[in-house]
Amino acid sequence: MIIGSHVQMKAPEYVDGSVSEALSYGANALMLYTGAPQNTRRTDIEKLRIPEAISRMKENNLPMERIIVHAPYVINPANSTKPEVGELAVSFFEKEMERTAAIGAKYMVLHPGSYTDTDLETGIQTAISQLNKAVCIPEGLTVCLETMAGKGTEIGFRFEQIAAVLEGLKYSDRYGVCLDTCHINDAGYDLSDFDSVLDEFDHIIGLSKLHVIHLNDSLNPRGSHKDRHANIGKGTIGFDNLHSIAVNSRCENIAKILETPYINGKAPYREEIEMLRTGIYKDLFSEKRN
Repeated sequence: MIIGSHVQMKAPEYVDGSVSEALSYGANALMLYTGAPQNTRRTDIEKLRIPEAISRMKENNLPMERIIVHAPYVINPANSTKPEVGELAVSFFEKEMERTAAIGAKYMVLHPGSYTDTDLETGIQTAISQLNKAVCIPEGLTVCLETMAGKGTEIGFRFEQIAAVLEGLKYSDRYGVCLDTCHINDAGYDLSDFDSVLDEFDHIIGLSKLHVIHLNDSLNPRGSHKDRHANIGKGTIGFDNLHSIAVNSRCENIAKILETPYINGKAPYREEIEMLRTGIYKDLFSEKRN
């Protein structure tokens, strides 16, 4: 099972510290931001301890594609009402791709954005237009559009919307998809039959485009369009359904990344990864945790 979690990337160890944190959870994959997701302030690439991180990955027999980078939230390619937001989306997107390539990661996850004051179709067409302006996609990097919950004015909460963006891109071969289980549950997909969900995905987008799975439970019922993550087995999707996704042979070569909440200020990822690997559920809220 290729499974890991979101990890921190902070001074002084930076990316090397991110890899170490993932290994402490028993993970063989990880996801990080190259800086704060809410702003554009970034530490110079030369200071991120990338050679040390690469060495640590090699020492643990982990290929570099097991490092996933998540693009910051400030990138909103679907905003069609503020030109300055669109300009930032393109320029900062290109910088983040450069940073991702410098780390050695192969996949960068990107939210397709929100249309704000216009409408869904305008948002989709704006996202296509803005992403097509970002022509400097590093060799070997695949940008994965994330499936969304449909909260507010988000685009990308139906597979058809993701497909429409991909079909409009000049360099569509450099793009793929990240499927978030909490998001698609909240968007209305029934995860109790994941093979049917994969069949629909394959028919509309193509399974060859699926490169990353965010494996999260949801605090809200199916179709709520809320986007509130829950710990594995503590939400409306449930442990059995999430475990069946984790072991599904059709996506066994795809990295599954946990983005579940901390419990009492501590990361739950070691225990959640163990549960998904063994198929044995443990209620982390009722147990004393070190």
